[in-house]
Amino acid sequence: MDAPPDPRVVAVQAEALYLLNLLLMPGLAFLLLLRLNRRNAGSDNRLTRCHLKQTITASIWAGLLLIAVPGAVVSFVGIERPATWVVLVLYFVCCHAGMVLLGVLGLSRAIAGQTYVYPLFGEREC
Repeated sequence: MDAPPDPRVVAVQAEALYLLNLLLMPGLAFLLLLRLNRRNAGSDNRLTRCHLKQTITASIWAGLLLIAVPGAVVSFVGIERPATWVVLVLYFVCCHAGMVLLGVLGLSRAIAGQTYVYPLFGEREC
């Protein structure tokens, strides 16, 4: 039987997959995050559970904010108006940069062995 993984390693992996989902491999990194969660679902370590739960919740919110909101703007306002493009680019850049910054903060907390709650869309308790 394998020894349980170090909780800091799993927490760092979860935060790294969250950032990879935002920056390099959208979708694929989320599936890997779900797989990591399934492998560690029975963990009794608070650090592992917290970072896994937070990154999955934050990834779902990130997907909604980066796909559904621009889609709604385009469907209501129309894509042919120049103002729509300005709003979409500004929204996407600001929202994406904010979520990446929060992911970097979560990664630094995971490296330090501390829990982290994503503001606004994270689960309130770990």
